[in-house]
Amino acid sequence: MDPEAGNPSLRFRLEHDSMGDVRVPAEALYGAQTQRAVENFPISRLRFPRPFLRALGLIKACAARVNAQLGALPPALAAAIENAANQVTEGAHDAHFVVDVFQTGSGTSTNMNANEVIARLSHTHPNDHVNRSQSSNDVIPTAIHIAAAELATGQLLPEMEKLRSALEQKSLELWDVVKVGRTHLQDAVPLRLGQEFSGYARQVELAAARLTLALDGIYELPIGGTAVGTGLNAPPGFGAAVTQLIAGRTGLPFREARNHFEAQAARDAVSFLSGALRTYSIALTKIANDIRWLASGPRCGIAEVRLPAVQPGSSIMPGKVNPVIAESVLMVCAQVIGYDAAIAWACAAGNFELNTMMPVIAYDLLESLDILAAATRNFTQRCVEGIEADPDRARSLLERSFALATALAPEIGYERTAAIVHEAWQSNRSVREVAEEKSGLSAERLNQLFDAARQAGGPPHPP
Repeated sequence: MDPEAGNPSLRFRLEHDSMGDVRVPAEALYGAQTQRAVENFPISRLRFPRPFLRALGLIKACAARVNAQLGALPPALAAAIENAANQVTEGAHDAHFVVDVFQTGSGTSTNMNANEVIARLSHTHPNDHVNRSQSSNDVIPTAIHIAAAELATGQLLPEMEKLRSALEQKSLELWDVVKVGRTHLQDAVPLRLGQEFSGYARQVELAAARLTLALDGIYELPIGGTAVGTGLNAPPGFGAAVTQLIAGRTGLPFREARNHFEAQAARDAVSFLSGALRTYSIALTKIANDIRWLASGPRCGIAEVRLPAVQPGSSIMPGKVNPVIAESVLMVCAQVIGYDAAIAWACAAGNFELNTMMPVIAYDLLESLDILAAATRNFTQRCVEGIEADPDRARSLLERSFALATALAPEIGYERTAAIVHEAWQSNRSVREVAEEKSGLSAERLNQLFDAARQAGGPPHPP
C-alpha cells in the first residue's frame, strides 16, 4: 500500500511567488510560476521540443558566466547556475518542462520554468540570479533562433545534400533511358530519364541555397535587449558577450542583433526561414509526386521506373504494393506548409515592442525543421536510392507518342505535320507509319528525325 495515498499533502510542497503560495508536486524541480502556468493553460499535449530546451539551457549557462565576468553575479553563484543550466542543455531534466505551448505569448511561463528548474538545482533565486540581465522578451526569441539554426545546419541541410547527391547519382545511372516527356499531363517531346532526375537534384540544391540564405537573419540574436530592446537591467556589453559564448559553444556564426528593437518587436527572420521551408516542401512535393506517377502501375500506369517494395499495400488486394514512402513525404510537406501559414499569421502579431505568439512560432518552426529532415532522410534511403528504370516500358511508350512528330515540322511544315499526327490518331497507327506514307521523306531521313536520343539532346553518355 502506498504510504502517501491517504495523505495528499505529502505529495506536494508549498512554493511562493509574488502572487502568493502555490502547491507544487513534491518531486518537481520547478516552482510556483511554472505551476500557475500548468493550471492556467490546460490546452494541449504539446510541449517544447528538445532543441528548444537545449537552447534555453545554453542561454542560461552563457548568461551566468557573462554575469560573473561583468560583476553582476558572484562567481561561485554564477558557476552553480552555469552547471545546472548545462544539465538542462544536455537534457537531464526535460520531464520538468511541463508548460503547454499555448501559453503567454511572450513565452514567459517557459522562461520561468527554466529559471525555476535551474534555480532549484543551483540553490539560487529564479528571477534575481538565473534570469539576471535577461527578460523573457529577449530569451525566448534567442532560443528560437539558436534551436532553428542548430536543426537546420545539423539535420536538415545535411539530409538535403544527401538527397541531392542521390538524385544526381540516379540521373547518371538512368541517363541512357530515353522516354516521352510530358507537359499538361499530355505526351511531349522525348527527354532522358537522367535529365528528368537532374532537374530534381537541382531543385533540392536551390532549396538548400535558399535555406542557407534565410539562416543569415537567424544568426542575429536578440539577447541583451531585455524587456523592450533598451537593455535595461543588463550591464553594458552583456548581449555581445553572451552571443559570443553561444557562437563558440555551437560553432555557428551567431552575432548580436544590429538593432535590438527590431530583433524583439518583429519575427521577420523566422518568417523568411519558414518561407524557405515552405518552398522546399513545394519542391519536395513535386519530386515525390513525379516519382510516384512515374512508377504508377505496374501494369496499367506509366511504370517507367520501379520503386523499392517496402511493405504490402492493401488489406484487401493481395500483391498490391504502394508508393508509401513518397506518400509519407507528401503528408509531411502538407504539414509544413500548414505550419508556415500559422507561422506567418503569428509573425504578423507583433504589437509595438513585442510579438505575442512566440511559443507557437517556436513549436511550428522547429517541428517543420525536424519532420522535413526525417522525411528527407527516409525518402533518400528507402525510395530514391533504390529506384530502377524499365527501359522497355519507356521505349514502348515513346514509340507510341505522337510528340515524336515535332521533329518533322522544320522539314515539312507545321500544318502537314499536324495532319500526319491527326491521321495517326484516327487510324490508331504510329506517327512513323503515317509519315512513311505521307511525308515524302526518305526512310533514312525519317529514322534520323525520329531518333529519340537525338531529339532528347545531351551527350550520349552521362555528363
